Amino acid sequence: MDLSRRLRRISRYWFLLPALVIYGMFMIYPMFHSFMISLHDWNGLAPEMTFVGLRNYVDFVKDPISARVLRNNLVWMGFSLVFPVTFGLLLAIAVNRDMAGKTLYRSIYYSPAVLPMISVGIIWAWIYNPMFGALNAILREMGLGRLTRGWLADPKTALYAVIATGIWKGTGFPMILFLAGLQDIPAELYESAQIDGAGRFQIFRHITVPLLRETFVIVISLVVVDSLKVFDLIYSMTWGGPGRATQVLSTWMYFNTFIYNKAGYGSAIAWVLTAVSLILVFPYIRAMSRR
Repeated sequence: MDLSRRLRRISRYWFLLPALVIYGMFMIYPMFHSFMISLHDWNGLAPEMTFVGLRNYVDFVKDPISARVLRNNLVWMGFSLVFPVTFGLLLAIAVNRDMAGKTLYRSIYYSPAVLPMISVGIIWAWIYNPMFGALNAILREMGLGRLTRGWLADPKTALYAVIATGIWKGTGFPMILFLAGLQDIPAELYESAQIDGAGRFQIFRHITVPLLRETFVIVISLVVVDSLKVFDLIYSMTWGGPGRATQVLSTWMYFNTFIYNKAGYGSAIAWVLTAVSLILVFPYIRAMSRR
């Protein structure tokens, strides 16, 4: 009897074997191979690599461009944590009420999230165009012509212009997650609070926010990771310019690996990006899970 039970327990793991093999081939092995490349000086084409140890990581720390690239990532993350999360929560509360056309409103607010990132970047690059873009045209019609500029060509505004596009694109997904969380909150709690004389802000603070704690964990974690690995918008709108003003870790990794033929240095940047993501996300998830 004991032997048959053991065999049944072991047989369960055989069902996991195909998934583990695929995961190992397409996730574990590439990660291990990428780390090995980061320890070498390699142009990505030569048959041999020169072992340099941690020199690529030391060069990243010493490179003045790295500080700017990391700063741009942190700025992007800060805006993403404030605006898409806040707007997504407010929109979810707005469309969670019983009102006419709420399905249509949900579809409209969520629609930017399903658009291809490259298409969004191209469309917004047209909007920001200094000659025939919609933004400058609107400013001129409003008598604010002095504010017009080449939004993506000015180092002072390029990063924030791309971030604004990212906010427009990234608000819909948090809204859907918050909406799912709101629909799991029992309506009786709101009714009891209203009977006790609680106002809207008190209900929001003491009922809605605490019961959305798990949703906040998911939303904030995804926003942090997405803001660190942002690539498509910057690649399609500014290509990291002007003067590296919009360069971030993922694009800087791409440029070094495929444009400058420094695959070892690019792999090191990729692992720095992975380490930063884990450092920022893991403690938050762990703390919130304990609470």
